[in-house]
Amino acid sequence: MEKKIILIGAGFAGLSAASFLAKAGHDVTVLEKHNQPGGRARQFKAEGFTFDMGPSWYWMPDVFERYFKQFGKKVSDYYHLERLDPSYRIYWNDGPVDIPADFESFKQLFESIEPGSGEKLESFLYEAAFKYQVGVNKLVFKPGQSLTEFLDKDLISGLFRLDVFNSIKTHVAKHFSNPKLKELMEFPVLFLGALPEDTPALYSLMNYADIKGGTWYPEKGMFQIVDAMFELAVELGVKFHFEEEVSHLSIQNNRIHQVQTNATVQGVVMHKHYAADVVVGGADYHHIETSLLPKQYRSYSDAYWDSRVMAPSCLLYYVGLNKKIEGIQHHSLFFDTDFHLHGKEIYTSKEWPTNPLFYVSAVSVTDPGSAPVGGENLFLLIPVAAGLKGDDEALRDKYFDMIIERMEKHLGQSIKDSIVYKRSYAHTDFVQDYHSFKGNAYGLANTLMQTAILKPSCKSKKVKNLYYTGQLTVPGPGVPPSLISGEVVAAEVLKAFAR
Repeated sequence: MEKKIILIGAGFAGLSAASFLAKAGHDVTVLEKHNQPGGRARQFKAEGFTFDMGPSWYWMPDVFERYFKQFGKKVSDYYHLERLDPSYRIYWNDGPVDIPADFESFKQLFESIEPGSGEKLESFLYEAAFKYQVGVNKLVFKPGQSLTEFLDKDLISGLFRLDVFNSIKTHVAKHFSNPKLKELMEFPVLFLGALPEDTPALYSLMNYADIKGGTWYPEKGMFQIVDAMFELAVELGVKFHFEEEVSHLSIQNNRIHQVQTNATVQGVVMHKHYAADVVVGGADYHHIETSLLPKQYRSYSDAYWDSRVMAPSCLLYYVGLNKKIEGIQHHSLFFDTDFHLHGKEIYTSKEWPTNPLFYVSAVSVTDPGSAPVGGENLFLLIPVAAGLKGDDEALRDKYFDMIIERMEKHLGQSIKDSIVYKRSYAHTDFVQDYHSFKGNAYGLANTLMQTAILKPSCKSKKVKNLYYTGQLTVPGPGVPPSLISGEVVAAEVLKAFAR
């Protein structure tokens, strides 16, 4: 029987869940606060520049192919992918190193830094390949509702090979001793999850995704993924209402029966109401729990939320230049300062960084159309602790000047005097735009105690027809996991209908 399903939020997870539920024959409506889909992956244009607002790395292309295949489509039906070579560049104190896309060249790079490490890399990636195959094809698709989900012969037989009780830091150190190689293998979890010593070695699967899967770029930008998912959802019959923020969930007999939004029409705020058989929250989990539900219907206490270990927030800068930067790569990581100190300032002392690592995406290197002719489009990111106080323009300007000065030193070129557009984005913006818990950018850290059934549940414990999807529930942060999260929660909703 067709059900009326309301999705809150049109981010990657919301778009994914909406499409799977519509494919199953249900009446699906997505309510979105902003004027476009994408959530944190929105896009904006200014002064002739086109900026992707959030995700900028395209890893794990097989996950995207798998997603579209389930609807009889292919990625190439919507956008063209280009593999980047080099995948990215790392700037260390003694100069830059390009990370080649070709694996044999990658091995030679390791050998040049640490003799004998090429063979060790083979061993490391052999183990990482197993984790990737089992983790991405099995583990991440578990909804985390019961331990019995993990009574799977591949998971049980491969438990120790999955390395969930060992840390990525220890695992990397078993294979490599050179500090540069350790940083190269640890950076994916440091930037996106937690300290390497607190992250299960299972996540070496990210190294496999990086080295073997490659770094790609969708022509015209990451927003092409959003556009593709949105187009597919509309084709499947999903209805979208933009610039409507959910303001209230009406509950009777432990079930949501109506969703209220605040919609601005010609400058006037109006209340609109939608009947619902099921509600799926793709917006910030904590916000839905604490702002949209009466206290007696919350699954988790304030103490629970405050005890969560968060992945980083970010200081972001969208910058347009009126000239080209000679020799810059599409992706650059500036590791020219203390890698471990910055990690501890994000996750342990939780303070504004002393002299941070940072990342630069120059999409105009690959996609000249993202900037006016002769210009450069830059996206700069500093990972910082979630929940910090003091995010103001003076602080943002301080860090911007700091990293631009370091860029100019490494590149041997002036940048600041060529800036024609600049916009910053940080904690207060994440909170204002996405109701982001503690201003986080990525969600929960990937620690052992926040894995699978230990994450906030994708099904409300107290409201019978309320489900959750996205970065604060299973399987976790990142674009590919968000696509999977939508599929996982849709399956849970459909399972409930079958009973």
